Amino acid sequence: MNLMKSLIPAAAIVALPQMGLAQEAAATGETAQHTQYILTSLLFLMGGFLVFWMAAGFAMLEAGLVRSKNVAMQLVKNIGLFSFAAIMYWLVGFNLMYPGDGWTITGILGAFSPTSLEPVGLDGVETDLSYASVGSDFFFQLMFCATTASIVSGTMAERVKLWPFFIFVIVLTGVIYPIEASWQWGGGWLSEMGFSDFAGSTLVHAAGGFAALAGAIVLGPRIGKYSKDGKVVPIPGSNLALATLGTFILWLGWFGFNGGSQLAMGTIGDMADISRIFANTNMAAAAGAVAALILTQVMYGKVDLTMVLNGALAGLVSITAEPLAPSLFQALIIGGIGGVIVVYTVPLLDKMKIDDVVGAIPVHLIAGFWGTFIVAWTNGDASFVTQIIGFAAIGIFVFVVSYILFSILKATVGLRVGEEEEINGLDMGELGMEAYPEFSKG
Repeated sequence: MNLMKSLIPAAAIVALPQMGLAQEAAATGETAQHTQYILTSLLFLMGGFLVFWMAAGFAMLEAGLVRSKNVAMQLVKNIGLFSFAAIMYWLVGFNLMYPGDGWTITGILGAFSPTSLEPVGLDGVETDLSYASVGSDFFFQLMFCATTASIVSGTMAERVKLWPFFIFVIVLTGVIYPIEASWQWGGGWLSEMGFSDFAGSTLVHAAGGFAALAGAIVLGPRIGKYSKDGKVVPIPGSNLALATLGTFILWLGWFGFNGGSQLAMGTIGDMADISRIFANTNMAAAAGAVAALILTQVMYGKVDLTMVLNGALAGLVSITAEPLAPSLFQALIIGGIGGVIVVYTVPLLDKMKIDDVVGAIPVHLIAGFWGTFIVAWTNGDASFVTQIIGFAAIGIFVFVVSYILFSILKATVGLRVGEEEEINGLDMGELGMEAYPEFSKG
């Protein structure tokens, strides 16, 4: 009897976990959906504010790589482009990119309408609990839209007019980016074809690079960048400390960029995948930086800091198309080749007399192609041919529309500042103020 009394509590203790599992198994599907809804919404919000921080990274990177007489102009452009993007993505961009069943042209063109959020509290309102809140999704996707515009800003620095640039940003963030992104992420024709771009090596980065390329060609190089005998004249930036800070901020923000693109955090598997994405993203960035560091030492006899910074960014862009499937070693190879691409393509652009102030075209367009193409190496569901087709389709669309728009702006309101304004600096010419007034003459 005493033995039985002693065994009963022990049996109860042993049975508790099983009872808990039974209760968990008996829990309604609604409870599980609530948990998934909450955690995925939280992922979007956390990832979104990390990607928002990338706006500061672009601002600091560009401020450091332009001359001191143009710093305030770059800062205005960066805070302005993000703000215009936020408004335009609400007005038309989000529903154009994610039309659901409301395609204007199925698989190609979404719906032109403003974004509406859920009612406050969701009390008594039916909603789709299998995904995330509309507010968190809108917030997260907006950050990718604004990033695309940030890429253009750096390439066209030191000679573009402020308001024509903002006009382009309005069209890019409201129409151009949402249309091409809908082809993949909105369930459009590229998605149906089997194209794969996990977090946007093509949809965000190469698209921004193609727009930047169109702008650089229409705008022309800065005064004094290329001599009459064809030599490249280096134009050093004003503050490499700021540029380095900007790179680290972008590196940090990229964890939200790639990690948030898992688009789910409701299961143990999702959480493990997000952790894997973080690790691969970091490895690719480190490999890109090291590759550029070693290569510039070998090629030029000295390490070039600006190349190392862009090497890290190129590594990040390269892994963005598929940060989940690779092993750490594969991520190292993918990111390292991204860093090599930058070192070789920056001087190649100069030979073509395409003046890219911050190196955005090599980093985002060329490394974006590499990252998109190499997806098929680690993702068995992807095809090298399909990856090339998707990249070419988005590239042609963005480049042609951007080139036409820049050409129209150039022929009507003017795209480039006057020669005197460019020589004296856009801070005074366009804004009437300077970022560093204590260093000005007089």
